[in-house]
Amino acid sequence: MFWSSLLLLSSSLTAARAVTVYGQIPLAQTATAGYSKPTLKAYDPIELIPPPIPQPPPAPAYTLNLERNAAAVPGLSMPHVGGSFWGFSIEMSVISQVLGKNSSFLAVPFLNLMANLQERSGGVVIRIGGNTQEFATQVPEGSLEFGHTFAKTDSGSNQTTQTPAVLYTPDMFYMANNISSMLNVKWFFGIPFNDSVNWRLTIAEQAQNILGDNLLGLQAGNEPDFYLKFGRRTTYSPQMYTDEVADLIRVMDENPNIPNKHMLIGPSVSSIEWIPEQVWETGYIERFKDRLYCLSVEHYPMNNCAALTGGGPGNPIINPQDIVDTYFKHDLPMSLMDQYRESTRLAQLAQKPFIMFETNTASCGGFPGLSDSYGAALWALDYGLQLAYGNFTHALLHVGGQDTYYNPFTSPPTNQSSFNAWSVGAVYYSALIISEVFGKTNTSQIVDIRGNFGNTYTPQYAIYERGVLSKVALFNYVNDRSGASDSLVTLNIPGGVPASVRVKYLLAPMITSRSNITWAGQTFGPQFTVDGRIRGDLNVTTISCNTAANTCIIPVPAPGFALVFLDSSAEALSLGQATETFSTSAFTQKHNTVTYEPATVSLSNGRSGSDRDKNLGTSYGYKESGDVALRVPLLSFTLSLAILSGLWIVRARALL
Repeated sequence: MFWSSLLLLSSSLTAARAVTVYGQIPLAQTATAGYSKPTLKAYDPIELIPPPIPQPPPAPAYTLNLERNAAAVPGLSMPHVGGSFWGFSIEMSVISQVLGKNSSFLAVPFLNLMANLQERSGGVVIRIGGNTQEFATQVPEGSLEFGHTFAKTDSGSNQTTQTPAVLYTPDMFYMANNISSMLNVKWFFGIPFNDSVNWRLTIAEQAQNILGDNLLGLQAGNEPDFYLKFGRRTTYSPQMYTDEVADLIRVMDENPNIPNKHMLIGPSVSSIEWIPEQVWETGYIERFKDRLYCLSVEHYPMNNCAALTGGGPGNPIINPQDIVDTYFKHDLPMSLMDQYRESTRLAQLAQKPFIMFETNTASCGGFPGLSDSYGAALWALDYGLQLAYGNFTHALLHVGGQDTYYNPFTSPPTNQSSFNAWSVGAVYYSALIISEVFGKTNTSQIVDIRGNFGNTYTPQYAIYERGVLSKVALFNYVNDRSGASDSLVTLNIPGGVPASVRVKYLLAPMITSRSNITWAGQTFGPQFTVDGRIRGDLNVTTISCNTAANTCIIPVPAPGFALVFLDSSAEALSLGQATETFSTSAFTQKHNTVTYEPATVSLSNGRSGSDRDKNLGTSYGYKESGDVALRVPLLSFTLSLAILSGLWIVRARALL
């Protein structure tokens, strides 16, 4: 029966490259008891001390006077269209940790996490790139050891993160396209910029040829304002960068294997060494707007690179406890947006999207106890809404390797993948919630209300859909579990309120909590137990309104976030786990029936103790070739793995 089912499944696949999807742990199973968690940053258990209650504290009760019709609201953002506002920027060197081993073995947890966003917003945008794209080189299929799709080698870069050079085969693009065949995921890739004399354009050729309409754009340079500092150029300036883009366009025009010449992305400056205005002054927008998919920038609010180098004079190591209060208030998202208001205005005049192409809590992997905290989820939610209010089209949360603190999601270390599942970071909840904030109507506009006398600890936003007030987003950054600092927010809507509103809450025990984060009562689970499906019963609070006074009173815990739905029939109110999920469909054990010694299992995944850490990411010291993308050409071997561990979806694949 098993074999006949497998053959039937195989014959039903019509794609040029069918897919085998793999997972780590069958649903409802947990990590092996007695296992000691690793010391990699992504799994660091440290929690910070919450900041004290601000003095004076924000007013616990306040009123927001809201207009019912968008036409009466000054300063509304543009309508937000095209899927989830928060997308993801995946460092090119860690693709096999995130997307899957190759085009035949895709990660189930990743697919489920993307399905959750698609269910709420209609789609997801993902960028494959980062610093490692600059040195990327395509090699022929089968040329890498053991038939791998990816490998790493020394790039010769002198930058802090010791960026490796990625070697990839065309299978990378089939991997992305296979994901898009199952989910509405659109992609960005980057053209290597480390050698602007001998352009390597195979990444543009293959991406367009294989991905087709699933490719949105090609990045022309990643943080070019750092090229001089990182030794990639001996002299460099905004004008020189603009001239290099012009030369790239010339070479692309001469290349018949790149049919679409109008999908470049830039300038992607970090706003540290250069600001965007320095690039605009070169005539960049007018000169290239017909060749650009969008304008872009990249920016991290703080720099934690000193922690990788040991710091020094003028470059001290930052203690995250000293800056915890900086992140947990509205001032930071506002200041981050303010520097781009002129740029978003110019983008709108040029009728181009404007994208924050890479960001997260801090550069060089983030801060321990801060980047992976509930407070970071509030910050990323506030930051995303602020960027949307400032007319960014999308923003991309960066995903690094297992030696970073800020990841939205992280797979287990390779040598533990047979008995541990994924981990979801706090900021993934932010992406999930913003997908519900804007929904699928492609009409959502947002405004920062600045109520409660603009208090930085209690920001609020109003969201309008189809020209009518649809949702209100309410924050409380104060950490006070006594209840004394809980907010009571009166929504006053002269145009009339419904008989009741419904509210979803993002909650955790403390603002610095790293676990027990829930959205409407649901969670993805603790570290090493996540399969990408949200767990628990959906809990949406119903609050009665005073229709005679046209008011509704919404409580917001301290700390807490509330999303208020004025339309009780809104689709998002019934959304917990996505209706389409990807789960293990071919295994013999549905429950744990065999116990393995953890110490033995952790060493039995085909890698020795000397090399198991080589594929951890792009942080300092991790530039060796990693054990990535093992291709399994024999179906019988794949079935053996399925029968042994119960961890695989088995689907046929057209072998290269």
